[in-house]
Amino acid sequence: MKAEQDIKLIALIGPSSSGKSDLALKLAHILDAEIFSLDSLSIYKQIDIASAKPSKNQLKAIKHYGIDELEISQNANAMVFKNLLEHALQTTSKKTLLIVGGSSFYLKAIIDGLSPMPIISPTQQLKIHEQILALSDRYSFLRSIDSEYANTIKPTDTYRLSKALEIFFATHLPPSRYFELHPKVSFEHAIKICVLEIEREVLRKKIEHRTQMMMQEGIIEEIEALLRSYPRSSQAFRAIGPKECIAYLDAQINREELSELITTHTFQLAKRQATFNKTQFKEAVYGSVQDIFKIIRTNTFS
Repeated sequence: MKAEQDIKLIALIGPSSSGKSDLALKLAHILDAEIFSLDSLSIYKQIDIASAKPSKNQLKAIKHYGIDELEISQNANAMVFKNLLEHALQTTSKKTLLIVGGSSFYLKAIIDGLSPMPIISPTQQLKIHEQILALSDRYSFLRSIDSEYANTIKPTDTYRLSKALEIFFATHLPPSRYFELHPKVSFEHAIKICVLEIEREVLRKKIEHRTQMMMQEGIIEEIEALLRSYPRSSQAFRAIGPKECIAYLDAQINREELSELITTHTFQLAKRQATFNKTQFKEAVYGSVQDIFKIIRTNTFS
């Protein structure tokens, strides 16, 4: 095992279905690297089709971290991914670790530094989630309890908004006061960031294709089976794919609408991901799959 500081970290981020996973696997073989998955669904056990996880053969050929780490009843967040990434750095024997996934807001949070979240039990977590769901306007509520922190985020920043409300209901402290008492801990490792870019129409077609593949592979049956064992309130079931399947199983939509909604919601997410990456990673390298492959392969980062 190499010293952590000697391991090169390269992040491959981009919109859903932009080709990150295939590129990472190709690079991992060439560079003799391992892969850390930064995906908000692949981290869960048993969610295989909806998450579009690598195949068993691919997982066997290249060591992956961050996959099948959580039970569906557990919550994924930036701190969970940070801890898993640090474990990967301590475990890998390779010189290069590729961080791959569409959940780039987790990457941004890790790089910027994280404050430790309050430790709460699953029962408390469920109660807090119900309290948050009961709010008619979450951002307005945040402003009422902590206008200082609310002014630092946008109403559309659902991740930070949810975390702020979780902190308040768990600790009864305004988030700004909580963060004052629990300052951020910086991430000590340098990460080279590469952002995949793809034309929107091409991306739309790739998303449509992936949705059809999920339907054929049995995404409905996968979610239906999991609902027998885990509560509907589980975070994993609120993701794109599972939530539309639940609407179908509840007879709220038909099969054709299910496919259309998964495609539409995934494409909307992809556009948000592209915007986030462009605004949050100013120093990143941007390019097509071919461009990024050549840059990483030849180690010609600008």
